[in-house]
Amino acid sequence: MTLEDSIGWLASALLICTLAHQIHTQLKAPNAKAVSHWLFIGQSLSSVGFLTYSALLGNWVFIVTNALILLTAVIGQIVLVLRERRGR
Repeated sequence: MTLEDSIGWLASALLICTLAHQIHTQLKAPNAKAVSHWLFIGQSLSSVGFLTYSALLGNWVFIVTNALILLTAVIGQIVLVLRERRGR
């Protein structure tokens, strides 16, 4: 593994940890009103675009990172919807 790849994987791990923590924080929050559906819609659409771009370039750091970012957007949206349903 090159130094460049190591830096990329480390940055990817930090970003994914940050997003996972955000989902964890959402799960513990007393309500879901502060979180917008548009955040997750925008994140999902951006992630699909970046994932496609990364795949076309063949860059595994970005392919994996963008796939995981897309996964966090989907999980975040599911958490938001479930919390809103419980609140009704």
